Amino acid sequence: MLQPKALQAGDEIRVIAPSRSLAIIEEQVIKRAKERFEALGLTVSISKHAFEIDDFASSSIESRIEDLHEAFSDPNVKGIMTTLGGFNSNQLLSYIDYDLIKQHPKMICGYSDITALSHALYKKTGLVTYSGPHFSTFGMEKGFDYSYEHFQKAVMMKEPIHLKPSAHWSDDAWYLNQSDRTFYDNDWVIIQEGEAEGTLLGGNLCTLNLLQGTEYMPSLANSILVVEDDSMTIPETFDRDLQSLLHLYDATPLKALIIGRFEQKSNMTLPLLKQIIASKKELRNIPIIANVNVGHTSPIVTYPVGGQTSVRAYGNDIQWIIN
Repeated sequence: MLQPKALQAGDEIRVIAPSRSLAIIEEQVIKRAKERFEALGLTVSISKHAFEIDDFASSSIESRIEDLHEAFSDPNVKGIMTTLGGFNSNQLLSYIDYDLIKQHPKMICGYSDITALSHALYKKTGLVTYSGPHFSTFGMEKGFDYSYEHFQKAVMMKEPIHLKPSAHWSDDAWYLNQSDRTFYDNDWVIIQEGEAEGTLLGGNLCTLNLLQGTEYMPSLANSILVVEDDSMTIPETFDRDLQSLLHLYDATPLKALIIGRFEQKSNMTLPLLKQIIASKKELRNIPIIANVNVGHTSPIVTYPVGGQTSVRAYGNDIQWIIN
């Protein structure tokens, strides 16, 4: 396992666009994101090709690979932030110089489509990566404090982190209307009681499934697995995507399952989710918690892919600790 160094004041952060282009992000969002990093004492630099854009709101494989390699090899860069998610970061996996990554291990953070990239880096190099806000997420005007705090704890501090639910959550398209947001009371839910310790893996479920059968898929055996999906999913597709993952020869035994809160457009309800979980013999007798602050609703935690974690869930008490 390669543990990247904790960031500290004075460090430089490089923004790369391994999926969608920075060109689709409004100037005011970019400005606010930079200011948020500067408030942490960090400086922001933008990769050479981050604003390139093609018909898929992305850029060429060559441009994205060049920026990824440059960010890892530049000695002035101490951490890497992805612009946002999308659909195609898995295009990069067979072009990455994994030896270069091993030689220059650094913090890299993002979520959604970045799940493919983060797990490939972990599998091929042992580098602990981070599932957490994108660079563009830092441009969120309201409801970002929880995400901001947990990012700082995860990548700038080294003591154990006791994760707790945010007070409120939202699944507004905040990037379309920063001022008119709707927030709801938040709580995490225990579906099955228990406790476990293990290696923390997972992220966006449909993206993680893209790695099945490839050399880029880490073993899920004895892991504590996080899964979440966006508004493009429905209960039926989440059910089959989860089952597909559990069919992997090394997916069981899992130690625990952490499920991110679903967006309202998915029409996933807690009773439906409980039915899906109950149908899977692979998930019996392990702790399972749901409606957790990961994924496509906001705010979200930042957690280490490949890091060590523990979960304890009994009665009304949920403890999720990043070691």
